[in-house]
Amino acid sequence: MSQNKVLSLISLATKAGKTASGEFCTEKEVKTGRAALVIVAADASDNTKKKFQNMCDFYEVPICFYKDKDTLGHAMGKEFRASLAVLDEGFAKGIMKQLKTQDGIA
Repeated sequence: MSQNKVLSLISLATKAGKTASGEFCTEKEVKTGRAALVIVAADASDNTKKKFQNMCDFYEVPICFYKDKDTLGHAMGKEFRASLAVLDEGFAKGIMKQLKTQDGIA
């Protein structure tokens, strides 16, 4: 059930225009300081995971690895997505809270 809540929050944030997806856009939002949370698909390449992990550590942005590219993309109403940045603090907190309750936090 709480898995659906995470995806619902991602979907809501996207509809509200509070997400940026795709590697380039996610990276840009982290570097400009607008990203409140970065979500990377668990099935993304090791290179992609390492890149975002290092970037988020450096810019002090929370990061989590969740589900797969297909599921993340579907939640955003797009094709598959390996990474996305949540730009709204409220949505980011809600998603992190849901992830913690299901022990999916990375």
